[in-house]
Amino acid sequence: MKRLAMVSVLILIATLAGVLATQRGPALAPPSQAGDTTARAVASANTFLATLDAAERAKAAFPFDSPQKTNWSNLPTGAYQRNSLRLGDLTPAKRDAALGLVASVLSTDGYRKVTDIMNGDEVLRGRGGGQTGGRAGAPGPGGGGRGGRGGAAFGAAEYYIAVLGTPSTSSPWMVQFGGHHLAINVTIVGRNNVITPSLPAAQPARYMLNGQTIRPLGKENDKGFALIGALNPEQRRQAILTYRVSDLVLGPGEDGKTIQPEGILATSLNESQQAMLLDLAHEWVGILNDEGATARMAEIRSNLSRTYFAWSGATENGGLAYFRIQGPTVVIEYAPQQGDLDHIHTIYRDPTNDYGARLITK
Repeated sequence: MKRLAMVSVLILIATLAGVLATQRGPALAPPSQAGDTTARAVASANTFLATLDAAERAKAAFPFDSPQKTNWSNLPTGAYQRNSLRLGDLTPAKRDAALGLVASVLSTDGYRKVTDIMNGDEVLRGRGGGQTGGRAGAPGPGGGGRGGRGGAAFGAAEYYIAVLGTPSTSSPWMVQFGGHHLAINVTIVGRNNVITPSLPAAQPARYMLNGQTIRPLGKENDKGFALIGALNPEQRRQAILTYRVSDLVLGPGEDGKTIQPEGILATSLNESQQAMLLDLAHEWVGILNDEGATARMAEIRSNLSRTYFAWSGATENGGLAYFRIQGPTVVIEYAPQQGDLDHIHTIYRDPTNDYGARLITK
């Protein structure tokens, strides 16, 4: 209960009062032990659902094959219609349970990344909103200000949660959580679980909280530039695309779309460079709980002979650049928006296993 109470204090109680939390990170659960991840998630889901009244449950619980499964976006409330349960409409105890469920399916670092993205959106709300998909929002008082063109809303209250299917240790079900610049889709089938497609993004990409500089996607940026910087001239020639890429190719609304692999093949990298590539990929894969992330990384590692790294833009850290990792079971994209280094979109997909497609057909 102490952990859940801190979650509420950090992100939502203070947020709904219109101020940032007084400390950065909630006390998080320890990494899961192998084999207990699903049982822990089922228990957390049932705890959350049990707190809801009938009207709230109608917004939070969906059949596994519901169209809600693909109802996610990087856009804010007002610019995109989400039909699930809004955190800002819940009591503190119910928000605790909702975020406890989210934490149960993610790793410790993954959950911290989620809270950093949410706190960043609260900073954006305090600044009066920002350009988002061609719309601007001017938040009002309280968590999740509404207003501006399109009535866009920002802030930690404007995140939504849904459970698709019946929480089970054997049958397929799903946890969906997201809002502005965040979409987390975790599909669970027995002991197996995946977090694709998911969209961790950030605006602002850098902000101050309690004297600390927070960069929700800072490691992704720095590790990407470190890898391109480690390539020799011939390797760079292969990795750098001959055209400019400035946005996600496989972002929201692009389910099922495929693209031709480009860039340098991972087997053209030396052992150290391959390790850097895998470490970079783990920044996305590792948002998932430790058990699931270990399995997904093993798949990526086993397919290095068919995995590519592509780059577009500046090669010195601090410049504007897009990059992509693409293999049989992974597509990761990193794309600053409209020339703005303080506005980053990313995507993580598995062409074979988005929404657990491969797990369900086993």
